[in-house]
Amino acid sequence: MREVAIVSSAIHQVKALTLTTDVQLMVPLINEARDAVGLTQADIGFTCSGSSDFLAGQGFSFVQTLDAVGAFPPIAESHVEMDGAFALYEAWVKLQIGEVDIALVYSYGKSSPGSRRDVLAVQLDPYAVAPLWPDAYSVAALQARLLLESGAVTVEELAAIAVRSQRNAVGNPNALRASPDVTVDDVLAGAVVADPLRASDLAAEADGGCVVVLAAGDRARDLCERPVWIRGIDHRIDAHGLGVRDLTLAPSAALAAGKAAERAGFAADAVDVAELHAASTAQAHVLATAMGLGGTTSGNGVRIDPSGGSLAADTLMAAGLVRIAEAARWVSSGDADRALAHASSGPCLQQNMVCLLEGE
Repeated sequence: MREVAIVSSAIHQVKALTLTTDVQLMVPLINEARDAVGLTQADIGFTCSGSSDFLAGQGFSFVQTLDAVGAFPPIAESHVEMDGAFALYEAWVKLQIGEVDIALVYSYGKSSPGSRRDVLAVQLDPYAVAPLWPDAYSVAALQARLLLESGAVTVEELAAIAVRSQRNAVGNPNALRASPDVTVDDVLAGAVVADPLRASDLAAEADGGCVVVLAAGDRARDLCERPVWIRGIDHRIDAHGLGVRDLTLAPSAALAAGKAAERAGFAADAVDVAELHAASTAQAHVLATAMGLGGTTSGNGVRIDPSGGSLAADTLMAAGLVRIAEAARWVSSGDADRALAHASSGPCLQQNMVCLLEGE
């Protein structure tokens, strides 16, 4: 396998980008990521983006956003109608082929103009579930209720995950929900949004974007002092129908973590930090259990969501790529030697991608 590393990144997340277009959002982020390693677009062999035309309300909206990259000279470009983490996977594959040495990956999303919790119903089974139009919070609550009734976790333990996220998010400029003093009692005192979930149990919805630059082999070493190597990466999918799988488990996450570990040479629980893409505290627990990261609050020696995770700020179509960028930052700064980044897609953790990272 060819060595591929993350050499730079840029993140911006806020509650709402009301008067900002996608191009205006991405121009400074793309420039920041490229400038950090002294690159121009002419140096980049492949560009891949992740976004949603459905979310933008316009077909082929991603073509317009390419103006943020630069309309000239012509580039080799691709797009996935998914979170940017999956665009990164495509770029990683492109680098493995050996045709290019540097790739630019970016993704973005603006869900504030509409009702995200309602719109997400369209990703459900179109025959049996979507016509009922269950909102995303209710679907997440069904999963949480099943988890609680199975005895795998308690309400207090879910609240502890929310506390962990908010305390870790203090100092993160891209977090929307942060507090150094929040307690389990504070979380439990909050109003129920969808029984048994409270507002702090649900990911804080954000608008924003993320950019990551990848480089292969010695090119990565030339571009930055401490490349963050992608030692293992894998993407697996569970059944789409909610009624045909156990929502208290995430077998695709466990399988992806296992396959990534085979390539990386170290297991998921051997990392220093883990950034998880979860829509609720219940999902965070399911993921930590599936990947062997340990308990709900401290982990098995692993710092879980040290940035606050997606519970602190969740940008639709970019939250997974943000998790990779955040995990890479812990390694590039020297605060961690190994990290796990996770991205999900679909209802109730239907799809899961795991990326295992390591410093030089």
